[in-house]
Amino acid sequence: MNFSIEHIAVPAANPAALKDWYVRVLGARPVWDNGQNPPVCLVALPGAWLEIYAADSPLAERGNNKLAGFRHLALRVDSIDAAKTELTKRGVQFTEEARPAAGGGRVLFFEDLEGNLLHLVERPKDFCSGGL
Repeated sequence: MNFSIEHIAVPAANPAALKDWYVRVLGARPVWDNGQNPPVCLVALPGAWLEIYAADSPLAERGNNKLAGFRHLALRVDSIDAAKTELTKRGVQFTEEARPAAGGGRVLFFEDLEGNLLHLVERPKDFCSGGL
């Protein structure tokens, strides 16, 4: 079987504002919008799309990285320090320092506009990407 990840679903309290955050802060490219209020939209990040749509109710513990299920979106960067500097200019607040990454390198967690976890991951230059 041959497959690739097409999109990740992100239910949001305010889908329009969250879409705008991903476009403004992470440079996501709008792909599709259903034109309704609240909207359902697709935005493209390198490697996958995000489908952003209205949530029925907020998940109070969405920032808890130890809950079962998908917990964060990892964004690979060449330099955590350079990415942190640029994202700070775009309004991202970091509440902790970079730490060692599983498998080598470093990670640095942060939250999107609605508190969903993301993190930057920097791998050694010779790290096996496993086809990524």
